[in-house]
Amino acid sequence: MLKGIPPILAPELLKVLCEMGHSDRLVIADGNFPSHTMGKNAIVIRMDGHGVPEILDAILQVFPLDAYTDTPVQLMQLMDRDVGKIETPIWDTYKEIIAKYDERGAKAVTNIDRFQFYDEAKEVYCIIATGETAVYANVMLQKGVV
Repeated sequence: MLKGIPPILAPELLKVLCEMGHSDRLVIADGNFPSHTMGKNAIVIRMDGHGVPEILDAILQVFPLDAYTDTPVQLMQLMDRDVGKIETPIWDTYKEIIAKYDERGAKAVTNIDRFQFYDEAKEVYCIIATGETAVYANVMLQKGVV
């Protein structure tokens, strides 16, 4: 046990977060995301019993967001066929969590096309596969400096 470290951050994940350098990225993936397919060149950590918000909150306690880019947080944009049909209140939750740890708050977040998100996810250092049931709940973080 360590003091000041959120208990949800298991040793394997802490090791990976420490290994990551400036501009490295990670994805916290919802339960529908093809984590192992996208993560063929990444470290995939399974956290099936947890949702994205609780993991995001814990990670941001120890993980600085990149200050050298305007939007170090990326979300998967709704597909045209889902606009007006699918609600994404989890995005507001993410922005509240981010605001606790980064003065840019919601301005640090952008949405990118689904297929661009997939392409970029293939290049990340780590994918955390969660049991999150909300749709469009994937979030990509770019690491900054301490």
